[in-house]
This record gives sequence, C-alpha cells and structure tokens, in this order.
Amino acid sequence: MDYREMYPGALKFISGLIDLFLVLGGLAIVGIVFVNATLRGFAGFDFAWSLEVVAFLLLWVTFLGSAAAMARGAHMRVTEIAANVVPASLRRPLAILIDFLVLALLGSLIYHGFSISFLTWAQTTTVLYLPVGLLYAAMPVGMALTLLFHVYNMFIDLSGGVGAPPFDETLEARG
Repeated sequence: MDYREMYPGALKFISGLIDLFLVLGGLAIVGIVFVNATLRGFAGFDFAWSLEVVAFLLLWVTFLGSAAAMARGAHMRVTEIAANVVPASLRRPLAILIDFLVLALLGSLIYHGFSISFLTWAQTTTVLYLPVGLLYAAMPVGMALTLLFHVYNMFIDLSGGVGAPPFDETLEARG
C-alpha cells in the first residue's frame, strides 16, 4: 500500500525530492555508461571520471531507492510470508514486532554507516579527489530517510489510518 497519500506536506516533499533524484540519477547512470562505452568502442578512449561518478550515483540511487520503496510500502514484508503460517490472532503482534526489529536494524545501519563515512572522509578518490566518505555516506543518509518513512508508516498502521492495520486481513478475505 502506498503511504504517500497520507503523509504531511513535508514528507511528501522529501519523497518527491528523492523520486526526482532517482530519476535524474538513473538517467545520468545510463547516459554516462552509454557515452563512455560508445567512446571506448568508436574513438578508442573513455572518460576517466565516469567510473567514479557512476559508482557514486549507483550507491546513492540504491540507498535512496530504499527510502522511496519504504514511502510506497513496496518493501517485501516478512508478514506477507508469515500470513500463511501464523494464526490470525498473532498477525498484528508479529507485524508490530517486525516493525520494531526493522527500527533496530535501520538504527544500526545508520550508526555504523556514519562511523565508516567519518573514518574515510579524509581519503579521496583517484580521479575527482572527492572524499571517499561521501561514497559511504549514501548508506546512513538513505537509511535515515528510510527510517523516517518507516516510523511514519508505523504510526499510520498502528493508528489504523489506512483502513486496516497490517496483517488484519485473513487469508479467506484475500480469496
């Protein structure tokens, strides 16, 4: 279920910015790789900076894509698998437990990601001399945005704002 319709204006704006970056970043990756491969094949040379730029973009698009998927409710949930084996009375408590485990995992990824980013900030890449920490910062920034959306999605689910909280539908209702 897409949660974005129920977000306040600020979260909708952040989600829109992420989507814009994903589109532009994806187009840039495709364009740079295509031009570089074409130059290498036909002209016998390529842009030295292209590998670094594409690597940066791929990491940032990947981790910001996680936040975009969370805003849309598009991440696969363990509850989807467990719905077939868990009694209906335990589905909601299981969904809540899983949500809190996801919070803990995201918190850990943010903490360790920032640690790695800070430790590598003084190192630079070989061609563009960008901080290597900027490359590693994609994970904690992306996970922090994912956490932001996850917390708000949990609030919506727990308050019943979507209609039915997660896991309340029975297998029989699905047909």
